[in-house]
Amino acid sequence: MHLDLNITPIEEWFPGKGKPRLISGPCSAENEKQLLSTATELAKTGNVHLIRAGIWKPRTRPGTFEGVGEKGLKWLQKVKSQTGLPVTTEVANVKHVELCLKYGIDILWIGARTSVNPFSVQEIADALRGTDIPVMVKNPMNPDLQLWIGALERINDAGITKLCAVHRGFSTFDRSPFKNTPMWEIPIELKTMCSSLPIFCDPSHIAGNRELIPMISQKAMDLDMDGLMIECHFSPQSALSDSKQQVTPSQLTKIIDELIIRESKITNKQFENQLEQLRTTIDEIDEEIIQGISLRMNIAERIGEYKKENKVTILQINRWEDIVNKRLSEGLALGLSENFVKGFLKLVHEESIRRQAEVMNIPSEETAVKFEKG
Repeated sequence: MHLDLNITPIEEWFPGKGKPRLISGPCSAENEKQLLSTATELAKTGNVHLIRAGIWKPRTRPGTFEGVGEKGLKWLQKVKSQTGLPVTTEVANVKHVELCLKYGIDILWIGARTSVNPFSVQEIADALRGTDIPVMVKNPMNPDLQLWIGALERINDAGITKLCAVHRGFSTFDRSPFKNTPMWEIPIELKTMCSSLPIFCDPSHIAGNRELIPMISQKAMDLDMDGLMIECHFSPQSALSDSKQQVTPSQLTKIIDELIIRESKITNKQFENQLEQLRTTIDEIDEEIIQGISLRMNIAERIGEYKKENKVTILQINRWEDIVNKRLSEGLALGLSENFVKGFLKLVHEESIRRQAEVMNIPSEETAVKFEKG
């Protein structure tokens, strides 16, 4: 599937040059001193291209800190004036958009709690119609690529071409060291569908704690993402929201300095030739794998026929457990990860069950003839 979006190249609208393009600032603007102090320190690092701060904070439950509101936009104006850096904040409704346009906010972002709701996104899109302000769209909280695409399309249809996506991970019930599971395959698929769409990574929200931010940032760069959005606070331990996932300006500098930035384009001819040889080998192996799986499914259908004739259920749990245990041991011995082997076997098993179900639910030839004759 190809995603047809009208995108202005990021080099033409995002401030600063080079990689990583960096957005940073506190999770929330708590008071004028906190915001200005943090922004001033970030400006001194020379790494930050855009200052972020939440003005309105959608919280799960009432009674917690939900942002300072409109007066925070005045503080962002001061940040821009004193540091020379452009500023960005999150919008969740039409009023937010109108106030941000009034106070000259440079870039807006739509958060995960909003992008999950097409009605809210459409209202924001309608409010943006006729403007030229850049917009960043975070993925919805749940792992639904179509919702993310829909939000991007709605904003793009409103005439916003200075557009990018922000990967901040997904809320799942899986046990994970992350606050929001990365599920890197989803932003990769989005990039595959629309190569002109810039994608940033938000390591802070994926991690949920500052210790994981360097690793996630490096992963994002290795996947050729266009930039990072990292939360930074001059005193994280006293932050009113998300204190565990914010870093200090000096910690941010260390993270950025230690990043390995790799080239996305190949310029070395010898390396390109070697790479092409390896890719050819991979193609040949992939063909063998596909052919092997096809053969396996043909045998599964024959098994389904025997089960049908002998009135045996499709699912044989003891046999399935035996397959998993044997293949898992083999896979681990060959250097494959447990998650990969189990995931692969699960997909193969599901397809085998589907094929057997088709066989076992097909009427016998005699029944089919009677059915055709009425």
